Amino acid sequence: MGLNSALSIATSGLNVVQNAMAVASNNVSNAGTSGYIKENANVQSLVAGNTGSGVRTVATTLATNEQVQKALYAQNADVAAYTATSNSLANITALQGSTSATSGSSGTLSDELGNLQSALTSLTSTPDSATAQSTVVSAASTFAQSVNTLASAYQTQRQTAQDTVVSSVSDINTDLTTIGALSTKIMNLKSTGQDTAALENQRYTALSSLSSELSVSWSESANGDMTISTADGVTLPTRDTSSTQGATVSSTWPLSTSEAQISVSTTYPGTSSSNSIPAITLNGRDVTTDLTGGTLGANITLRDTTLPTMQAQLDSLSSTVATRLSDQGMPLFTSGADGDVPGTSQTDLTPTGSVGFSQEMTVSSAYSDDPSQLLDSSTSGTQTIQNVLSYGFGTTSDSSGTAQTAAPSTNLGLTGNLSTGYTGNQGIISLATSLTAKQAATASDASSGLALSQTTQTSLTSNLSGTSTVSVDTEMANIVTLQNAYAANAKVVSTVQTMFSALLSAIGT
Repeated sequence: MGLNSALSIATSGLNVVQNAMAVASNNVSNAGTSGYIKENANVQSLVAGNTGSGVRTVATTLATNEQVQKALYAQNADVAAYTATSNSLANITALQGSTSATSGSSGTLSDELGNLQSALTSLTSTPDSATAQSTVVSAASTFAQSVNTLASAYQTQRQTAQDTVVSSVSDINTDLTTIGALSTKIMNLKSTGQDTAALENQRYTALSSLSSELSVSWSESANGDMTISTADGVTLPTRDTSSTQGATVSSTWPLSTSEAQISVSTTYPGTSSSNSIPAITLNGRDVTTDLTGGTLGANITLRDTTLPTMQAQLDSLSSTVATRLSDQGMPLFTSGADGDVPGTSQTDLTPTGSVGFSQEMTVSSAYSDDPSQLLDSSTSGTQTIQNVLSYGFGTTSDSSGTAQTAAPSTNLGLTGNLSTGYTGNQGIISLATSLTAKQAATASDASSGLALSQTTQTSLTSNLSGTSTVSVDTEMANIVTLQNAYAANAKVVSTVQTMFSALLSAIGT
């Protein structure tokens, strides 16, 4: 082998090793970056006339298993969705008392209704006792306040969900247009045969971020472009072709929505323009129901289904309690201190209907101002109380054994498409128990789903770790090996240069 060949081989080795060290260093510096995929430096042997003439760097590639990666990104959406749901519902269940506490002091709605029942029973024994009368009013007030607190919590969590929806739409737009801008650069480089690994990695990082916000699928074309779709197949554009500025990153395109103040009187879809929560649109078309999974999908479901259902359950309970007691001659609970018992409509706002009654439920001022109004004018003064205990709290409406009118359980809410999920043919304490159990089960399902999805996510991440995930220890070991290789090639170059110098000196002599 001639000196020129040796120098060429050693020099090409230096270039290849230098590139490999840069790739390894980049891997180490991005080891903690979410969605980053390990890059592999690739080398190709150079052969001339069946004789090796060195090596050269070829396109850097990503160490990825696309199928496992797609499964992981899908799992990211599940984890994010369950996390959002579980966190929101934890704030609700924290207000519903403890079923493991001592009966009468658990803070559950059923327990508080039980305390009211006990106070009324005690009052029948000492009807003239001002203390016993006040105890009834106090127990009623405690129940009403718990109902108010829960109702307020539902709307607070709906507002949080709405605010998060607006924020998520902005983040999704940023991720989509980042992917579009990077895809444009990747296509340009690929068309000229240049390395695109770094840009592809940045694109996968954006895709990883997107996968936590929304369930998506994607595909790559031969020219390097990437297509993004929702779980049900709606294509989400990544480049605004109408823009004169080319592929730019934007937080306001392609999806659009707006902020809104959420209350019990607002819903999606609305029954009128005055009570409708803003839709999420794509090119002017409502795509709200197409956006599922991830943080966005979970908060849409919380805002429009889960929390409104809980509101409907509480409205059904509170209005039934007020109505059944009123039917026995004791309108103890009303809408506002001087208000009325809610109307019979399940789709109208109180007072004509029951929607939102739990927000306004209070003890009527007639009783809070004068607890003696609990007594009637009969000889015993307790007949009304006894009727309330026998029939208001019971499952029959009168002494004839006629069944109580069932608590509303279907066709609830402003849109009439909600249901409690349990029968209304129960006494009011049993109804309260069913409500608490149903809502606790919803929260428990979210918590269990989160634990399971996190386990699956961990498994998929581990599956990828051998190929896609950066191991800092491995990369540092590679760098040491490459440094040794660099030193060896440099030694060859130095030796050849020394030999050239000696040869030239000998020729010159």
